[in-house]
Amino acid sequence: MNKSLKAIRGMSDILPQHSSSWTRLERSIASVLNLYGYREIRLPIVEKSDVFQRSIGDQTDIVQKEMYSFADKNGDFLTLRPEGTAGCVRAVLENNLLQKIPQKLWYMGPMFRHERPQRGRQRQFHQVGVEFFGSSTPEADAELILLTKRIWKNLKIHNLRLEINSLGDAHSRKLYKEKLVSYFSGHLDKLDEESILRLQKNPLRILDSKNPSLKDIISGAPSLLDSLDEQSRLHFQKFQSILDTCGITAVVNPRLVRGLDYYNGTVFEWITEELGAQGTVCAGGRYDTLLEVMGGAAMPAIGLAMGLERLLELQNLQSPLDDTLTTDLYVCATENGLDIASLKWAERLRDAYPKLSIQLHTSEGKLKARLKKADRSGAKVAILIGEDELKADKVTVKPLRTRAEQITCGASELEEVLRHLLQNESLERGSHIDTE
Repeated sequence: MNKSLKAIRGMSDILPQHSSSWTRLERSIASVLNLYGYREIRLPIVEKSDVFQRSIGDQTDIVQKEMYSFADKNGDFLTLRPEGTAGCVRAVLENNLLQKIPQKLWYMGPMFRHERPQRGRQRQFHQVGVEFFGSSTPEADAELILLTKRIWKNLKIHNLRLEINSLGDAHSRKLYKEKLVSYFSGHLDKLDEESILRLQKNPLRILDSKNPSLKDIISGAPSLLDSLDEQSRLHFQKFQSILDTCGITAVVNPRLVRGLDYYNGTVFEWITEELGAQGTVCAGGRYDTLLEVMGGAAMPAIGLAMGLERLLELQNLQSPLDDTLTTDLYVCATENGLDIASLKWAERLRDAYPKLSIQLHTSEGKLKARLKKADRSGAKVAILIGEDELKADKVTVKPLRTRAEQITCGASELEEVLRHLLQNESLERGSHIDTE
């Protein structure tokens, strides 16, 4: 194969043998979100670059280093979305969705960041985003935590650690940044190059450094919690109290910050120790000033994002998933010239049993070759249609995975025969098998 036709590094195919796991994961998450009253919104993958520059912040690593941006033929600067919140805020403002609040929305799909591909971090990755507009209460914060806990329960994911913090309001963060700059300026000789750059642009991000040599310096830094304004402090205390009342254990991590400029107040992360360095599987927090920054009226909001690749990997580590592709029935004419009849029979069976996987034989050949293909398909049962069967409006049912004898039967007896051979709860009728 021509090397130029291979997938872009860090942008991987999801192959058929893995796609069923993705589908199960997505449906499970969507069912919980619907349970909590969230509605799906489908957002463009491409936005005007200004959507992200204004919301995420010009000084963030995402905007400066990681965005896939380009000029289109009209000269507009566009960007493949690196995250979902900014585009969602743009959509609710543009379409006046906030005339009715609270507004609870979710979305799902690929995001793009130009990073060095590694385990748990790809250039095209997939996220579920959840956004709650119109409530400033700690109860809203806590419900989002309860929602995620229910998702973990449904996915049978365990041993996640919840870390929480409060970033306070803009004024308390400004005062705290001044304390951080003063503290880290006294340790310039020990800071790495990246932290020195962050010191002037966004000193809070130094607290998020993964450089192990900075661990002791960061642990000695002033705590943001000591700089909180009174309202944020009371909000955070009530949030913790609600979690405690609901039986949720949370670790207060005063070093927890989010990498995007729009966060304020409550922030949180769900973390695992089983995925190495990329252990955060879900993160979020409040962004009460973002709608105003993007041209709307002031509106409290909170949201989260969870990485689907990491959730799938963690799910498979904790309870390996069976991604075997299964076929229930293989419908096959016994000779050339009867393929249209077998096609019509396959459609009759699909109408009658919509939850079964039914594969149709579509190539010519002798019966022996046809049966070999039926066996290779992995189907449990072959449905054979020959001249005699057509005349009597019957089929021959041939078990492929057991030593049971094949049987010829009509439509009225077929359900009982299949139920015995398949032993499958999905043998639910969509309609009666039509008679021709």
